Amino acid sequence: MREERFDVIVVGLGAMGAAALYQLAKDGAKAVGIDRYVPPHVQGSSHGDTRVTRLAVGEGPAYIPLVRRSHLIWRELEAQSGEDLFEQCGVLVMTSSGAPTLHHGVADFTARTTELARQHGIAHEVLTASQIRMRFPQFGPIRDDAIGYFEPEGGFVRPERCIAAQLNAARELGAVLVTDATVRSIRSEGATVRIKAGDRAFVADKVIVCAGMWSASLLGEPFSTLLKVCRQKLFWFKLEAPSIFPEDSPSFILTHGPSETDACYGFPPIPGEGSMKIATEQYSGLHSLDALDRNVSEAEAEEMFRSHVLGQIAGVTSDLVKASVCAYTVTPDHNFIIDEHPTLANVTVVSACSGHGFKHSAAIGEAVAQRCLRGQSQIDLSAFSLRRFF
Repeated sequence: MREERFDVIVVGLGAMGAAALYQLAKDGAKAVGIDRYVPPHVQGSSHGDTRVTRLAVGEGPAYIPLVRRSHLIWRELEAQSGEDLFEQCGVLVMTSSGAPTLHHGVADFTARTTELARQHGIAHEVLTASQIRMRFPQFGPIRDDAIGYFEPEGGFVRPERCIAAQLNAARELGAVLVTDATVRSIRSEGATVRIKAGDRAFVADKVIVCAGMWSASLLGEPFSTLLKVCRQKLFWFKLEAPSIFPEDSPSFILTHGPSETDACYGFPPIPGEGSMKIATEQYSGLHSLDALDRNVSEAEAEEMFRSHVLGQIAGVTSDLVKASVCAYTVTPDHNFIIDEHPTLANVTVVSACSGHGFKHSAAIGEAVAQRCLRGQSQIDLSAFSLRRFF
């Protein structure tokens, strides 16, 4: 089998892989990206129309420079592609609970978000329940002691459009895209790495693996132990007419009880659609990828509405417009893994984004490309090292 030679191979072309391939091509590298489907697609973790983005990330300060840089890259891509990728409608993070809610492994997520904004000079407002109701009447049912954090620079990005824009730009810059090809093996030999995908063979100086839910089986230990794949359900419920949602409605994160199951996130209505997207984050791991049910049942939709919309968000009906399923790959501490593979030389792993990765993906792709080509990145990625687990 004839081997095709590249500087860098990117495995997986979702959020992280598309960003990495674009940045590699932008930097002049001879790069190829491989995906088992044709991205953007609905088989992994990078779909669903909208994803929240915010500068003050309650998960920790290491994420803030990644979001700042990602916002700039989205704007650059918008100018190049003519596509609307980043809607800066603001983000409202609310606690409407008698006890702080655990979210992404962080206790009192709203308070942590507010504190990080203060520490890092991120523009924000702290809102009382009455102020939230006045500005955003859809949240009228919240508790009287609720508190909110509003960040005007946040909003949402369009995942499918972002991936397509980066892959199109990468192709225009000379990158090669290989789709409908499943990677069967990755083997390091001295200073090179060999990959077999579909009926083709590739060799490169460096490999970046961004395989998401397929990473554990592809990479082996310790990833097969550290990574957990969790089924996520996305819902779009029809709005009442006339709608009480203001035109300047923000994306939101609402915690309304003490456990991780008492939190949801959602988005402002997209013009012309007449619905609101809302979802939760589920952390029950799948026994196998074959067990992933990609259909949302009527009972699941009813449970979602009853637990997270009814009595929490006004102006939304129980009529389901559409639903979707994606898969999050989660680490034990809910933080990313961005590091060299411990036994495969010249292989960088960029995966396990634990449900909050898309907002950071453009900058992570840039940073990983810099590290592959120059040995170091402008943004510090040390917080995402494997060493924290051992």
